[in-house]
Amino acid sequence: MARLFGTDGVRGLANRDVTAELALDLGASAARVLVARRETTERRPRAVVGRDTRISGEFLSSAIAAGLAGAGVDVTDVGVLPTPGVAHLTASTDVDLGVVISASHNPMPDNGIKFFARGGFKLPDAVEDEIAAGLGATWERPTGAAVGRISEDSTFADRTYIDHLVAATDQPLQGLRIALDCANGAASDIAPLALREAGADVVVINASPDGRNINEKCGSTHPEQLQAVTVASDAAFGVAYDGDADRCIAVDHTGALVDGDQILGLLATAMKEAGTLAADTLVVTVMSNLGLLLAMREAGIETVQTAVGDRYVLEAMRAGGYGLGGEQSGHIINARHATTGDGVLTSLLLAARVVATGRTLADLAAVVTRMPQVLVNVPGVDKARAADDEGVVEAVTRAESVLGDTGRVLLRPSGTEPLVRVMVEAATLDEAEVVAHGLADVVEQRLKL
Repeated sequence: MARLFGTDGVRGLANRDVTAELALDLGASAARVLVARRETTERRPRAVVGRDTRISGEFLSSAIAAGLAGAGVDVTDVGVLPTPGVAHLTASTDVDLGVVISASHNPMPDNGIKFFARGGFKLPDAVEDEIAAGLGATWERPTGAAVGRISEDSTFADRTYIDHLVAATDQPLQGLRIALDCANGAASDIAPLALREAGADVVVINASPDGRNINEKCGSTHPEQLQAVTVASDAAFGVAYDGDADRCIAVDHTGALVDGDQILGLLATAMKEAGTLAADTLVVTVMSNLGLLLAMREAGIETVQTAVGDRYVLEAMRAGGYGLGGEQSGHIINARHATTGDGVLTSLLLAARVVATGRTLADLAAVVTRMPQVLVNVPGVDKARAADDEGVVEAVTRAESVLGDTGRVLLRPSGTEPLVRVMVEAATLDEAEVVAHGLADVVEQRLKL
């Protein structure tokens, strides 16, 4: 049986896969599981709930709050707030549980539910599975004064998170113009305010959410508008967030994309130079470009690779005591300032580096020479058999033999969608295209549902 939780919480089509009933039950089950792990019983358990700008987030956040309160948890609903903002509140205020209602970069009709434990960290797989197992269970419900209360306080949450972001850099940003694409999502108010308070001159697009336009041809998955605006406004660089702003990608002054691997490379080398990169090690995923690994080797920086998902990056960081990690998609975790990926924080750190060095983002990002990489999504297949099907395994082995030491192949079942991702890196783009599409054909033929 497939896990209810994917790589980033429970996610699916809102009101079909992710329903009010499911949210209610998940809230109650999460409360029972996580409250049982509390170190103190001197006060009532507390939770904070936030969401992105999707219409469905309104009823889902109400349902999850009801489930938590019905299990005896006092809930503060902070309204629209980036995922890392909820994580920060969970880490910095006296609460036992944080919940975010968001489907991140997914289209508007989708939505999701993800949890943070006390301290602001995403839950391990085993705890998520325990929550899932508790759905529908019979339990002793609190009554009378023992039930939880629900309150709303977005003003305190916004102010606390903005102050945290601005404090993350002591480098004034006066004179630096930055273009922002807020994806009509959770960063629409927060990001412009934080960067302006840090001193930057900000040009903002896609910051007028109406509940329906989140991620719609904008944000980190559709950077074309940002590229044009960055050049037209003579900005030093631009950044684009996804719907819940836990990641960002950048654009240099020429309009060229700067992805998460390049951002990681330039931040890692900066930290090594300053003597603040713990164990001179960067944590990345198996999807990171080979060019990043080669650049880090050249810079004397070790790399640790994990499964895809910022939660797994963070687990490796915590286990090894490392301070920086992330993904090509733009989830960047700086352990000094955050417990999860934070797109707005990454924007501020990039801006501070540009100002401190007097160099362009294009020049700084050149530390990483990306190898040509092709990613092909193959939908409508049995992703569970991707690693075991004999024909697929043989095709991968042949491709690896052809590429030799100048490339690599990765087949990865999506953690949030019903598809298999075929990733190929090679010495040339043409070679990567041929190998990737050839493998995708095999996957489709062998694994078709």
